[in-house]
Amino acid sequence: EAGMDRRLMFTVGAIALTMGPTRLIWAQQADSRLFSQGELDQILAPVALYPDALLAQVLMASTYPIEVNEAAAWTRDHPNVTGNAAVSAVGDETWDVSVKSMVAFPQTLSMMNENLDWTQKVGDAMIGQQKDVADSVQRLRAKAQTAGNLKSTPQQTVSTQTSEGQAAIVIQPANPEVVYVPYYNPNWVYGNWAYPAYPPSYFPPPAYYGSALLTGFM
Repeated sequence: EAGMDRRLMFTVGAIALTMGPTRLIWAQQADSRLFSQGELDQILAPVALYPDALLAQVLMASTYPIEVNEAAAWTRDHPNVTGNAAVSAVGDETWDVSVKSMVAFPQTLSMMNENLDWTQKVGDAMIGQQKDVADSVQRLRAKAQTAGNLKSTPQQTVSTQTSEGQAAIVIQPANPEVVYVPYYNPNWVYGNWAYPAYPPSYFPPPAYYGSALLTGFM
């Protein structure tokens, strides 16, 4: 985990574990164009308020857009296989573990697949700007909290936790076995948007947007 900011809640550890050594070296050597703060907030606005564990998987899966496309096709072909059963069913696939975990969330996977340009940008940011991604997520969560649109509910617990002197807004399921995928409109949930040139990305939810029953992520 050396060199990575810990302010992406508990997800940084999950991201570091999911990212193999080769991919970490690639991230360190990446020489692609860096996204500005406004661009990062624009890109991450649709998912920054996801529960930490789910957000970690979305961020990592975005670095494998081809596999995201394949996994989305699998979920379309197996609409009756859900939750942990779906994750188990794709166990022999060659996809990254983060992509496999996403089959438990077909609506989110569909959103990623139907907006592959956006998914690619998220992946590029993860590969080249992990600390900036962490900062953006925390910045967006703070904005939503200030606007009164991020708080604990029967479905999730929102808290502020400190690690090594760094405060972070943490979002966890109220029931560890049920991960709810929140739906929100980034155009209003964050209050006044600071970057007129980079309005927040927004993707209307697919049908049956809801939750997935899980005993844990892979």
